[in-house]
Amino acid sequence: AQLYAHVWGIYCDWYLEFTKPLLQGDDGPAKEETRATAAWALDQCLVLLHPIMPFVTEELWTVLSDAREKPLIHTDWPAYTAAELADPAADAEMNWLVKAIEAVRSVRAEMNVPPGAQIPLVVVEADEAAKAKLSSGDALLKRLARIDTVTEAAEAPKGAVTLAVEGATLCLPLAGVIDVAAEKARLEKALAKVEKEIGGLEKKLSNENFLAKAPEEVVAEQRERLVASQAEAAKLSAAAARVAELV
Repeated sequence: AQLYAHVWGIYCDWYLEFTKPLLQGDDGPAKEETRATAAWALDQCLVLLHPIMPFVTEELWTVLSDAREKPLIHTDWPAYTAAELADPAADAEMNWLVKAIEAVRSVRAEMNVPPGAQIPLVVVEADEAAKAKLSSGDALLKRLARIDTVTEAAEAPKGAVTLAVEGATLCLPLAGVIDVAAEKARLEKALAKVEKEIGGLEKKLSNENFLAKAPEEVVAEQRERLVASQAEAAKLSAAAARVAELV
């Protein structure tokens, strides 16, 4: 599970996306270093995955390079430690940027912002550390959160959704990007539907006859549906509260 989370959630989802501005840029040495580092990191993933995915990883090991000295099955297990490779400052900076991008993406999804829409980001307040991270991660933030401009303001502009990240308060002015009335109506309709479903599930699960006669797996399924519906209702309520900020 940890290997899957690392390969898919960190290497593929974030690291490769973070390399694209460098690989598409004009700095030759930076490109070469980035390619070499990405290739090395992928090799380490294949080595670690080999015991549980021998055939797929061996095939990838072979096709990804013509200069392999030996098959993957004969390759040494990594001898380095996290302490040798870790850069706590860089790690903290990247984690902060990831959380900022995820926060913007979450608001975009909740507010039904068109996927291709480029939106502005306003920094209402930020400490020096956050300002430095915003500056160094500007290109990545704009690319991955679909932000067109980053500006500063003394207070949140009208029609903006506010979100907090460590050391900073950010705003997304969305009043001119989405149809606020239509989005309010959509969320209210969706929330009413989910709340009706929650009511039905709660009534069923409080019925002693149902609990006594229904198969155990059916009862478990209904409970899972209730938990999922309650989580969905919470998301819709949060989105509705954000829409109210735009009025």
